[in-house]
Amino acid sequence: MNPLFPRLLGAAMLAALALPAQAQNYPTRPVRVVTPFPAGSGPEVALRLVADRLSKRWGQPVIVDNRPGASGFIAIEAVKRANPDGHELLQMDNAQMAAQPFLFKKLPYELLRDFEPITPILRNYFFVTVPAASPYRNLGDLLAAARAAPGRINYGSWFVGSPGHIGAAMLETATATKMTHVPYKEMSQLYVAVGNQELDWAFGSAASAGAMQRAGKARYLAVAAPTRVAGFKDVPTIAESGGPAGFELSAWTALLAPKGTPRQVLEKIQQDVAAVLADPEVKDKYTAMFYEPYALDTEQFLQQLRADTQRYGDAIRQNHISLD
Repeated sequence: MNPLFPRLLGAAMLAALALPAQAQNYPTRPVRVVTPFPAGSGPEVALRLVADRLSKRWGQPVIVDNRPGASGFIAIEAVKRANPDGHELLQMDNAQMAAQPFLFKKLPYELLRDFEPITPILRNYFFVTVPAASPYRNLGDLLAAARAAPGRINYGSWFVGSPGHIGAAMLETATATKMTHVPYKEMSQLYVAVGNQELDWAFGSAASAGAMQRAGKARYLAVAAPTRVAGFKDVPTIAESGGPAGFELSAWTALLAPKGTPRQVLEKIQQDVAAVLADPEVKDKYTAMFYEPYALDTEQFLQQLRADTQRYGDAIRQNHISLD
């Protein structure tokens, strides 16, 4: 027998025993969560709520570090090369994870090569939003008008390649319609344009389009969800409103860690985040922001990511959408 073998075996056993201890002791210092969202934005506020609760559970500060801009690349780069011990985390949304690989010819990261998925933390669905005075009473009416005059119906989004743009392209493909996309530089401008009848429709969340809807200047024709959503039980699903069956469009954000972070540490973070999101007070605060607490284990997270990547990728390729 190789005389080194017993020592190597002993070292391997010690390392195996050390991993659970590392997870049990985690975190041993402040945890930083880098977010690409600006201070005060919905996803960032929701993240701070989770971070505050984790700080109390862990007995260590959980610091939210805002690094907005450059399509999220600034935040991503800040964490990609961090020490993989769970003390540096990243918030990303599903568009950054699932759509950007198709929107850019070259990215400064590869998601599953550079990061470990932990768990989503929130989700919200998009509504088909029309002017209050729109002649369309349901989505079937709007789609019939689009089929009768290809290109005449227009829709807006908050930029080329945004979820609202990709989602509308998906809807066009699913319904064999052709509509005209009008991109805006600011999300607020987009929904003002809907309210002012400059646009026929736009996808919008209850948070982003809600101000115009609550002011009576816009209304929701349908929600792109599998079932009607809480707080809007009078709004039918896409399928119920005359659109294609099974059509969904949601936004969700998740936590990731640098590649190589120990599995036991990732599992502890996932379990503690799930516990935080199950807290009734957190649920109430999320509801007030029109968010759904959304915690998944690693395999569920990867399944959701694969599904979004497939749908977004198909729509982007078929419609030749690019940000290069």
